[in-house]
Amino acid sequence: MKLGIIGLPQSGKTTIFNALTRGNKPVGQMTSGGRFEVNQAVVPVPDVRVDKLSAIYKPKKTIYTQVIYADIAGLEEGAGKSGFSGPLLNQLSTMDGYIHVVRAFENPSVPHSSGSVDYKRDIVSIESDLLLNDMLAAERKVEKLKDEAHKSGVKDKTLHAREETLFARLHECLSAEKPLRALELTHDDERLLSSYQFLTRKPLLTVINIGDDDKEPGVGELQIALRGKLEMEIAQLSPEDAQAFLAEYGISEPSLNRMIKLSYDLLKLESFFTVGEDEVRAWTVKRGATAPDAAGEIHTDLQKGFIRAEVFSYDDLMTLGSVQELKAKGKHRLEGKEYVVKDGDILNIRFSPPGK
Repeated sequence: MKLGIIGLPQSGKTTIFNALTRGNKPVGQMTSGGRFEVNQAVVPVPDVRVDKLSAIYKPKKTIYTQVIYADIAGLEEGAGKSGFSGPLLNQLSTMDGYIHVVRAFENPSVPHSSGSVDYKRDIVSIESDLLLNDMLAAERKVEKLKDEAHKSGVKDKTLHAREETLFARLHECLSAEKPLRALELTHDDERLLSSYQFLTRKPLLTVINIGDDDKEPGVGELQIALRGKLEMEIAQLSPEDAQAFLAEYGISEPSLNRMIKLSYDLLKLESFFTVGEDEVRAWTVKRGATAPDAAGEIHTDLQKGFIRAEVFSYDDLMTLGSVQELKAKGKHRLEGKEYVVKDGDILNIRFSPPGK
């Protein structure tokens, strides 16, 4: 999964990016010719379950699931009115979702582009620009559909009628200043829109970037408050020094870890595990994925030749202590193609190799 970090200039999104990547690089700068240099990095998703499984199986390798974060050049306030530039729109369109960093810290040496700090205003500002971009795209499509009908250029009337209905709904939603992610769509609608990169269909997590001494504001769903500068400083410490720092201040884990986990949850993903002497590994699937879908994440041959999945849960293993006890208690079972994988499942795929 790939998440784009976006925000107004001086919001601290580069600080958040550096904290996530344990780096300190100048990123997201515009270069000559209007191109954007977008830095990106792969970040492991913290998961204590992987650590505990690794302690049990003592594998040669331990592999966590991963998130790709991309720091995208700062959006200017009101950019949606004139339309996003091609390079910026291309970058935004390739993301699976967004991390919107808004500034809530005061710093006289770094003036806010609007003259004052108001994170609630800035949240509305960026989201309005994303809405306006989608509104213009929806209007263009509606007009194109009308022109095709008037010019008798419709080859598939059934498809044309479905598109007219769908894009009218999109336009109505956007006109009400609601993001398209709030709209319930059928599977067929999703397929029709698969080639359109509407920005407000993508999930969005808001990070309220506060100062070191600021009190955390109340946050809503899919929002988190972070002390970005402090988090970056912690991330750049050695693991031992970072742990000592957290212990001194009574912090159980960096807030950044919560943000990474929220990022993972943002895209409605879940983890399953494979375990053994060679490797303990976390894998990512969409919620609702079946056992063959999960097998395909490991290797396409496993999905093609899928027979059964041996399944037991991480929680049951921690409670009962061993696979032998799981089997004795009926918690180790075989599941078929219709089985829906649950977060924390441990799988071993039985399959028939290709050609056999």
